[in-house]
Amino acid sequence: MNQKSAELPARLRDFSVQLSPTPRGARLARLLATEQLRAWGLPLDPARQLIAELASNAAAHGRVPGRDFRLTLYVVGTTLRIEVTDARGEALPRPQTPAPDAEHGRGLLLVEALAHRWGVTEGRFPRKTVWAELRCAPPEPTL
Repeated sequence: MNQKSAELPARLRDFSVQLSPTPRGARLARLLATEQLRAWGLPLDPARQLIAELASNAAAHGRVPGRDFRLTLYVVGTTLRIEVTDARGEALPRPQTPAPDAEHGRGLLLVEALAHRWGVTEGRFPRKTVWAELRCAPPEPTL
């Protein structure tokens, strides 16, 4: 029998990489994701800032010796979804209001301000995934 398969309404693109939960791994996540976004022809900002923040949080707060974190990017239609999965499922992130002179603690406030949506998905223990979504369109063609 020759049946026609259902067509997806939008082109799906994805990228995934596993990295060490260190400052170097977080930096590499941002650099690799930037190159992937560039290859897809998508705007780099604010996605770059979201990726940097989520990867940095995974390295700082999701670190478990011997366990990596995973960065995944999905593009469906005009939505970019950024996911960072780490091995600290018991440490769920919550935005906080830091003291005015605090040097840390504003990361999730930044994510909240830049992303159209964001959240946390609890995975199979001990994992969690922090995700953020951006609506984006490819750059306009130049004449």
